[in-house]
Amino acid sequence: MKVDKAWGRALALMVLLAPCGVLAYPAPALDPSLPASTVPPAIQDLRRKMNDADVNALTFRDMDQLFTTRTVARSGPVWELPRSNHALDFTYSFKGQRYTADQFLERTYTNALLILKDGRIVSEVYRNNTDAATRLMGWSMTKSITSILIGCAVQEGRIKSLDDRITQYLPELKGGGYDGATIRQVLQMRSGVDYEERYDFANPGIAARNHELALVENVVRFADAARTVKRAHAPGEVWQYKTLDTAVLGWLLERVSGGSTIAAYAAQRLWEPLGAERDGFFIMDGQPGVGREFNGAGFNATPRDYARIGLMMLQDGQANGHQIVPAAWVQESTKATGGPGPGYGYQWWIPNDHAFQAIGLQGQYIFVDRATRTVVVKLSYFPPENQEAHDETAAFMAAASAWTPR
Repeated sequence: MKVDKAWGRALALMVLLAPCGVLAYPAPALDPSLPASTVPPAIQDLRRKMNDADVNALTFRDMDQLFTTRTVARSGPVWELPRSNHALDFTYSFKGQRYTADQFLERTYTNALLILKDGRIVSEVYRNNTDAATRLMGWSMTKSITSILIGCAVQEGRIKSLDDRITQYLPELKGGGYDGATIRQVLQMRSGVDYEERYDFANPGIAARNHELALVENVVRFADAARTVKRAHAPGEVWQYKTLDTAVLGWLLERVSGGSTIAAYAAQRLWEPLGAERDGFFIMDGQPGVGREFNGAGFNATPRDYARIGLMMLQDGQANGHQIVPAAWVQESTKATGGPGPGYGYQWWIPNDHAFQAIGLQGQYIFVDRATRTVVVKLSYFPPENQEAHDETAAFMAAASAWTPR
């Protein structure tokens, strides 16, 4: 797989900025127009520091200690993944130097790495006191999971057409920036709303303010910013990465699922038929009865269960004896429609014509290559704003995809 350097740089920028690529920052002044936060000050402070390089190897695998969570329950038989263990006996090239796969693990801040070839686990590595039962934060890989759930809702007829306007299902958004945008345009990050994914807390914009109030203080709901956001471009005209778009898709799932929650719908339509081996969970933007799942970047699962998602997508929606999402949806959602370089599909990154990937902040990946029938899951703890680790990971993914275990 050839790595497009310009695309890699553009993608790295998006990964680093969204949704919470921030260093620790002091608590802002209280807004007297909002209710007082019930989150203890010490927990708020930890949330502001959770991405920092000196703690994120730990925080990224203990999000249930920092946030209220909602479980995505597993049930039924586990989808057993056959195994044929192999040493990582290949190398990769980066910046004119050649490195072993074992060197890659430390060089790119790896907590866990899992490689499947033709549906079989060929390598599984856990580091920093993680193991097969550890549930790690997926950050914006959650966007790709949201895309799968939208596909399920379309299949069930809960969403009649992707070309329906989002306000047909969420009339609360009429009169604002989302009025006129279709569900398809929101999936493609082409809603046109004025929501710059910038987290400068010294000069906070709409995204930084939403992060602080919804995820740190829990005094507003993350998706509610969609009610008042303005329009920057006509819907469909401009691709711009926005976690708010995915939050609106989560709100849509709530609405069409008949009074259910995103977590309950995910359990029923994805996690149970997938044959997950452990419960997953979403972090919440508030307490039960008030908060919503942070479906833009808040899902946590084990590496093997992330691998099951990748394998299901590789198999055109089939997993554990079930057709979880239609094959046509898999093909459509992983086809480039915009974004940097080769592009971005329906909440999936598309590096070339035979691969696609879910990517999360600071080094979380589900990489799928159709040509070599490879799935790679990497859960990491990149330092904030570390583009080099992302670029090196792209080089490793290309080598891992080309590798033939012997």
